[in-house]
Amino acid sequence: MSRYDVTEDPLCYPGTNVLRNKADLTNQDELDQFEQLMFLTRSEEPLPEGALDYAHYRAIHHHFFQDVYTWAGQPRQVRTAKGGNWFCYPEYIDAEMHRIFRELTDENHLADTTSPQNFAERAAHYIADINAVHPFREGNGRCQLTLLDILMQVAGLEMIEDNIDEDEFMNAMIASFAGDEGPLVDAIIKIAS
Repeated sequence: MSRYDVTEDPLCYPGTNVLRNKADLTNQDELDQFEQLMFLTRSEEPLPEGALDYAHYRAIHHHFFQDVYTWAGQPRQVRTAKGGNWFCYPEYIDAEMHRIFRELTDENHLADTTSPQNFAERAAHYIADINAVHPFREGNGRCQLTLLDILMQVAGLEMIEDNIDEDEFMNAMIASFAGDEGPLVDAIIKIAS
């Protein structure tokens, strides 16, 4: 897992950047392994049902990370950055996420897109916006991919997980943060059928 730049974080064990967790693991590698194991275990279960709104998105995060963090499904409360780029400040997260999901609802959750290209362009916009907000302290990328998968199903497409190149997707997310959604559109087209 890539590490975040964080202001004072009460969610971490004192003197470390390791997030407090239900297994009380204070070694980052051990926590990463535990978190991924719990995520994969929960991935085998049905996702919580909902209206594809912000509350539903939080429920999905809670579903995946409930075994690891007491704050699973709750919006981030500290300022964080990656690579010197700051994500949405915590005091604006709820308003921004409600706006994004309201706009997504106005677009019928992309059910009316006319082609994989059209879907990828619209989906890239929303995934990039959610990434810029980064509503959770950890687990944002996995929730974004899950939402992308759900939106693909709504649009009558299927995600080809074997076509996901993690490095390419990460670089596409970085480019989208800088305002260039083109690489993310390309990455989404590669995984949509």
